[in-house]
Amino acid sequence: MSEGLGALASIAARKALEAERLRCAGAGMWAKAEALPAARDMAVLRGGAVIAEMKRRSPSGGELRSALDPVSLAREYQAGGAAALSVLTDGPSFGGSLDDLHAVRAVADIPLLRKDFVLDPVQVAEARVAGADWVLLIVALLDSALLDECLDAVRRCGAHALVEGHDADEVRRAVDAGAECVGINNRDLRTLTVDLGTFSRLRPLVPDGVICVAESGVRSPDDARRMVSEGADAVLVGEAMLRAESPGAACGELAQAARAAAGTQP
Repeated sequence: MSEGLGALASIAARKALEAERLRCAGAGMWAKAEALPAARDMAVLRGGAVIAEMKRRSPSGGELRSALDPVSLAREYQAGGAAALSVLTDGPSFGGSLDDLHAVRAVADIPLLRKDFVLDPVQVAEARVAGADWVLLIVALLDSALLDECLDAVRRCGAHALVEGHDADEVRRAVDAGAECVGINNRDLRTLTVDLGTFSRLRPLVPDGVICVAESGVRSPDDARRMVSEGADAVLVGEAMLRAESPGAACGELAQAARAAAGTQP
């Protein structure tokens, strides 16, 4: 785990305890996960896509949409043109749960990303059983050996991973680990501040052929266009849409802008 995690440290400590408890049910969890059909792949992210996120609150944004109905929001986002949905399943910091993931899986026919703080391979199996196609792996939380173990778990479950870095060392480690999809987080995990310039600085570290996602700080169609024009295949957006009067309409505007910047607008 990286040093100097700041606000992320307390979440990581809590997640370590959750993972330890989950390991007690590990054998049954793996059996269920490995019996599932292959997950939806990540090719949908190419060409200027939006991953639309749902969460009720966050450490950086405070209360966002406390009365969020995951089923209704999933339908809105799909109608707005989201290529995939990101579901926060952490409770104390984000107001989510695995129940949200189960509920969204029942109505969504596009890929689902479980967004949480994975510290153990068994959490990958848990995500698959709950309905996730993709799992977030945050490089700042994982040393190289553990990152490799979690990516092996992703493959074992027939799933896919969004491997996230927020500085040059983390992005390089994601690439060296063989990530098929690298997320560049514009938010500094130590201070929670956002700098959209982070993406353009780190994007050259991601090789051609590896899907690249811009995360955090995209608040407008102009921001989406900027990220795609600087090399993002997709943008992951939550707060801007969750604060909008109509999240689905906001998703549609962002998706249209991203596709236009990529030259894939119908």
